[in-house]
Amino acid sequence: MKKVWTFIIGKSLQEAELNRLLEKGKEFISNWTAHENKLDARFEVFKNRIVVVKVNEASYNASGCSIDKLTRFIKSCETEFNIELLNRLLVAYKNQDAIEVVNSSKIKELITDGTLNENTVVYNTSILNEIEFNNWEQELRDTWLKKYLHTA
Repeated sequence: MKKVWTFIIGKSLQEAELNRLLEKGKEFISNWTAHENKLDARFEVFKNRIVVVKVNEASYNASGCSIDKLTRFIKSCETEFNIELLNRLLVAYKNQDAIEVVNSSKIKELITDGTLNENTVVYNTSILNEIEFNNWEQELRDTWLKKYLHTA
C-alpha cells in the first residue's frame, strides 16, 4: 500500500517556479530515508495546484522521523516560493480542466453566487493512502463542505 500526502498550493505559480518546485521535490525524494533506509517515493504536482507525495510502504514504511523530514521540506518550500502548503483551510475545486483554490471561508459566498454547487468536484486532501487517493475527487455534496449548501 502507498501512503499519500497532499498539499494544496495557496496561489498560482509561474511555470519556472513550478519546474523549480518539482526539481526540489524530486531531489528531496531521492534523498528521503527512514531509519537510514531509502524510501520508495514519488513527488508530483497535480494540475499545477496540489503537491502529491507517495511512499510505497511495501519496501519500507515512512516513520515519525521521515514524516518530520517531509514536513520540514514542505515548510522550506513555503518559504522559498512564498506559498501556503500546510494551510488546511484551503479548498481545491475543479473548474473545467483547471483547479481553483479558495479559503474555506469563501465557500458559502461561492455557492450563493453560483460559482459552486452541490455537483462541483472538490479534492479531498485529507486522504491517507492510495485507495483514498483514487477517490479523492468528490462532489461537494459528499464532503464536509455540504453544510454550506443549506446556509446559502
